[in-house]
Formats: sequence, C-alpha cells, structure tokens
Amino acid sequence: MDERKEGLEALARRLGISFGEWALLEEALTHSSFVNENPESGAKDNQRLEFLGDAFLGFAVGDWLFRRYPEAQEGELTSLRAWIVCTDSLAALAREFALGEFLRLGHGEAASGGADRPANLCAAFEAVVGAVYLDRGLEEAVRWVHSLLDRHASKIEAQRWRKNAKSLLQEYTQAILHITPSYRIVREEGPDHAKVFTAQVLVGDEVWGEGTGPSKQAAQQAAAEAAYARRIAEK
Repeated sequence: MDERKEGLEALARRLGISFGEWALLEEALTHSSFVNENPESGAKDNQRLEFLGDAFLGFAVGDWLFRRYPEAQEGELTSLRAWIVCTDSLAALAREFALGEFLRLGHGEAASGGADRPANLCAAFEAVVGAVYLDRGLEEAVRWVHSLLDRHASKIEAQRWRKNAKSLLQEYTQAILHITPSYRIVREEGPDHAKVFTAQVLVGDEVWGEGTGPSKQAAQQAAAEAAYARRIAEK
C-alpha cells in the first residue's frame, strides 16, 4: 500500500467514515493550485465537492438546529446556522481532523502557508462533507454531520445565549420580577476611530452587569452577557 493511501485511510478513521470510493476523498483534499501545477496528473480539484458540501451542510445543520431548539424562531436559527458554517468555524473543524496535513497543494500555495489558511481548510472540510454524502448516502451523511454537532453542542449553546443575552435577560426579569432591564453607557474611552464603550445593565435600580465593546450596542450586549451568566445561567 502506498504512503498516500495509508494517509487517506488514517484520515478516514479520524473522520469515522469508511469510504468505498477513495478517489472522492482524494478529490476533496486537492486544491486547485495542485491541479494547475500538475496538469499531467489528471487530478480534479475540490471546488465541485466544496459546492455540494456547502449546500448539504446548510441542510444538515438546519435540520439539527430545528430539532434541538423547537422554541427558536427563524431569525435565531438562521443566525446560529450562519455561525456554525462560517469560514472560521469550519476551518476549526478541519483542524480537529488535521485536514491540512492531507491537502494536496501547489508548491507556491504550500510555501505560503496554504495548509493552514482558513479559506483552504473551510473549502476542504466542505468538500469532505460532499464526498461523504456521495459515498455514504444521505442518511449516513446526515448522521455524521449531526454527530459532529452533538460533540460541539455546548459551544453552540454558549454562542446561542451570547447572541441572545439581552432578550433572554429581558424574558427572565419580566417573567420573574416584572421589570424590563435598562442600559446606560458609563464610560467612553479612546480616540474617535477606536472608541471603547462601557455599559451597565440595571434591573430596577440595581446594576446586574457591566461590559465593554467597540460600540454602544456591543457594550450593552457584553453587559447583558455578564448579567445573564452571573445571575441566571449559573443557578
């Protein structure tokens, strides 16, 4: 068995997938720069699989979120899905499986750090998803994506409440205390092009949290996060 095939089999074990068509996994890991520099190889780049994997991820992630958060509205589900499938998030997943070690890159792309470039890692992960879908079929591919999301459920939950801390805090205070939180900016620091705002959230006359941010809205969100984490989430 050649070294490349051994590497692909090792990656498949990390992924938890038994591939029938190894050529699909190889294609998923082939950057266009490799094809451009090696036209005689007959290799295909991963752009078509990336397209397919991107579309499939949108469906599979949406399905997982829909089932996990039955009370969530469309806007929240859309926001969470966008965060899960953004370049940085998918690049982080690619790093978990060390996809960068297996990418086939042209010399120039490899020399410039292409094996750890977020855009390349994200594209490779989407292409691998596309390969899994084609090789294993719809049901198994959905189960595989869902298993990845299950492993990261705590991170997704943390992102959910961070994004919604203001509304969650308001729901809590209105339901329990019949009070709507209010916010005030207590400090503005730094030059005009790099302002840092500090906000406090008050429930009645009591300060429940304080936070900073590059805008008033971001500072209010940070204050709500602090209040929610300290007063509610830890109970």
